[in-house]
Amino acid sequence: MNTFEDKPATLMMGTGQFSPTLEQALVGMLLNERKTFTMAPEAAFGEKNPDLIRTISLTTLRENSSPEEEYLPGDMIEFNAPNGATYSGTLLAIDGDSATFDFNHPLSGKTILFEAEIIAIL
Repeated sequence: MNTFEDKPATLMMGTGQFSPTLEQALVGMLLNERKTFTMAPEAAFGEKNPDLIRTISLTTLRENSSPEEEYLPGDMIEFNAPNGATYSGTLLAIDGDSATFDFNHPLSGKTILFEAEIIAIL
């Protein structure tokens, strides 16, 4: 993702929008300063958790989405939890009457190269 060409992203420190590691790297940056950070998976979006790779029935998938929707591996699908919350999973495969999803963050397990420029401090 690149916000240097479009509308800049806004970050409110201490609200959990970014990992504490990234926030700590931004602390002390000056107005108009630009830095690049490399973040290991455990400091960014975490390692992949194998317990978050789950197989569900196609019936459950259809109950939580449009019945006529066609899904392909790589699609991100949103589910409703019983408590009213929503969560997303990436479809890995459809096999027979089941579908396998990865409910890890899509960037988990990856080293992140993050570039930031401070354009305003409010």
